[in-house]
Amino acid sequence: MTMSNDGLRSDEWYAGTDRNSYIHRAWMRRGVPGNAFEGRPQIAIANTASDLTPCNSHLTEIAQSVKNGIYEAGGIPLELPVVSMGETQVRPTAMLWRNMAAMATEEMLRANPIDGVVLLGGCDKTIPALLMAAASVDLPAVVVPGGPMLTGHFRGEALGCGTDVWRLSEEVRAGTLSNESFLQSEGATIRSAGHCNTMGTASTMALVAEALGTVIPGLAGTPAPDNRLKQAAHETGRLAVELVRKDRRPSTFLTKASFHNAIVALAAIGGSTNAVVHLLAIAGRLGIELSIDDFDRIGANVPLLVNLQPAGQYLMDDLYRAGGFLAVLREVKDLLDPSALTITGKPLVDYLDDAQIWDADVITPRDAPLLPSAGIAVLRGTLAPGGAIIKPAAASPHLLKHRGKAVVFDSIEDFRARIDDPELDVDANSVLVLRGCGPVGYPGMPEVANMPLPTKLLEQGVRDMVRICDGRMSGTAYGTVVLHVTPESAAGGPLSLVQTGDWISLDVRGKKLDLEVSAEELALRQPNAATVAGYAKPRRGWERLYVDHVMQADTGADLDFLVGSSGSVVSRESH
Repeated sequence: MTMSNDGLRSDEWYAGTDRNSYIHRAWMRRGVPGNAFEGRPQIAIANTASDLTPCNSHLTEIAQSVKNGIYEAGGIPLELPVVSMGETQVRPTAMLWRNMAAMATEEMLRANPIDGVVLLGGCDKTIPALLMAAASVDLPAVVVPGGPMLTGHFRGEALGCGTDVWRLSEEVRAGTLSNESFLQSEGATIRSAGHCNTMGTASTMALVAEALGTVIPGLAGTPAPDNRLKQAAHETGRLAVELVRKDRRPSTFLTKASFHNAIVALAAIGGSTNAVVHLLAIAGRLGIELSIDDFDRIGANVPLLVNLQPAGQYLMDDLYRAGGFLAVLREVKDLLDPSALTITGKPLVDYLDDAQIWDADVITPRDAPLLPSAGIAVLRGTLAPGGAIIKPAAASPHLLKHRGKAVVFDSIEDFRARIDDPELDVDANSVLVLRGCGPVGYPGMPEVANMPLPTKLLEQGVRDMVRICDGRMSGTAYGTVVLHVTPESAAGGPLSLVQTGDWISLDVRGKKLDLEVSAEELALRQPNAATVAGYAKPRRGWERLYVDHVMQADTGADLDFLVGSSGSVVSRESH
């Protein structure tokens, strides 16, 4: 229950003159006036700031602006630190804890005397986890994305966080760049507060969250050091109080139409493939039917309009100065569902008419797109009966239809041990296959699908090959990479039976991914011992719970018992 004729949800803790309400109020006084508990919405600020999540370390400062807005609107701000995951820091992979962060945040929102929440996220998994939690607890909730960093420069050239690291490291391995020069660029890569400045997962999820309607329109993509982020955070604080008073919860405005618009946006910006698993998981929490086929059906023919790395040239602060996300959406307004509402109560399309493109090199107009069709492509076939995905905008056109012999690696450790072996039987036409990297098999589905190429091929000038994996890849990565292969090898998918030398055919236009081995031959095969050994079930802790209950990538890799909403009601009182 939020604010209604019966009062605020927090009144269940604070209203009254009995011992329990006395205790709740007394422990929260600490300088707060008595009227703080009388009809004033209690707004949590779910803050993922952490020194070990460097992309989010500035969010405590942003939280202060949110607090100011909440106070101004008559609410009481309450900062609530929540589980945070630094994409570049945690091992084995941040994705292992996305569901835990979502579950912990949901439980803390439900357990505490709050009426609404402002969600502060930035780094890749934090915004998805917060939205999954908000969808399940269904209290009034609004997102403030932490924003991208400013562009760093090295030797006069802009550096894209992530994308240029992949590129430069390959040049070192190819012998065309010295390791000394590569290391000199390190200090220039991260110029300011904020998350990656490419169209990686962090940038993608911020923009997609706005397309869903959970961010004040025009806010996502504001650079982290820009004072306008603080201004928007203040406005969001005020809005959070209004959301409680109007009882505007996720379930009241997030619909299938919202996800339609998110998929259109994902294609138009050339966004990260990781958005697929995150949007599927968020939809699952809301009870909205969404499948990987919707990404293909809705997004396949949407033009790519944003010329940002890794699919293009520029970076996130260029997108902001060029007109921002709303200018992109205006170009594809006819593809959006006009019925989808935003957190403000107004349709998303109502915010687009005044948006303008100020730099057509960065945001290309609809009649001159970077690519005419750029959405996530869904592949099916004998190698991926449950589906796999590829990002055509980041792939090499000449490899989008390809047939080659498999070179198989049973784990990321196996890959690293053998990929640079001069005796490895591999050429430019080979298909690199990496398995044991799915939700169960790793566990956690790491970003390893964009495998580095063999050194001997890099030295020959090869810069892309077809790569296939049941794991994920960074949103900052590029190449002809087929990923999220379902069922994963650890779940008994055909990927577990592939042998080096098998022919594999890829046809992105035809939406096909086939292993050219007869069903009779596959029936005789067993996963090799090295593959099976990599799937040993964890003995205890979160990893054990995760492996026992995680679902496959095609449904969002959430835990099976977390799908759906439990609402905000607490079943039993304290004391």
